[in-house]
Amino acid sequence: MEARQQGLLETQPLQEVDEDMVAEVDLSNSVSDEEREEMQVELDKLEEEISTLRQVLAAKEKHHAELKQKLGVNPLSEFRHNFNKSWHEMQTSTAYKKTQETLSTAGQKASAAFSNVGTAISRKFGDMRNSPSFKSFEEKVESTVSTLKSKVGVPSNSGGSFEEVLSSTAHASAQDTPAAATRLTESSEQQCQNTDSF
Repeated sequence: MEARQQGLLETQPLQEVDEDMVAEVDLSNSVSDEEREEMQVELDKLEEEISTLRQVLAAKEKHHAELKQKLGVNPLSEFRHNFNKSWHEMQTSTAYKKTQETLSTAGQKASAAFSNVGTAISRKFGDMRNSPSFKSFEEKVESTVSTLKSKVGVPSNSGGSFEEVLSSTAHASAQDTPAAATRLTESSEQQCQNTDSF
C-alpha cells in the first residue's frame, strides 16, 4: 500500500517526449496517416482562405469609408439617418399603434371625466347659492354696499354696481384730500398722454 501511495505522490513533471507520445496515441487510434494529411491540407486551405477574406474585407471597408467621405456622410448624419429609420419603424409597429390608440382612448375618457367634474362643481355652486348660509353672506355684502353708498352720498336705491360704489368712494376720498386729488389728476393726465403717443 505504501508503494502505491508513493507512485501517486511522485512529483516528477511530464517530459515533452511523454506529451508527444500521448498525442500520437490519441491520433493514431482514431485517424490514419492518410486522413491526417488530408486534414492538414484542408486546414492549410482554410487558413489561406481566411487570410484572403480578411484582405478583401479590409479593402472593402477602405472603399466604403472613401465613398462615405465623398458623399459627405459623417457619423452625426449617419446617426440621424439610423435614428429616423428606427423611429419610422417603431411608429409603424403594431405595438406602437395599439399604445397610441389606448392613450387616445384614455385621453378622451379623462376629458369626459373632467367635463363631468366641472359640471358637478357648477351644479354644487348653484345649489350653494340657494343655501341659507350663502344668502346670509349675500345679505351682508348688500348691507356693506348700502353702508358705503350712504357714506359716499349715493342714494341706496340707485342700484349702482359694486365697482361704481368703489369708484365713488375713491372719488369722495380724493375730494377730502386736495393734494391727493391733484396728484391723481396729474397721474391720469400723464397716462393719457403716454397712451396717445403710441
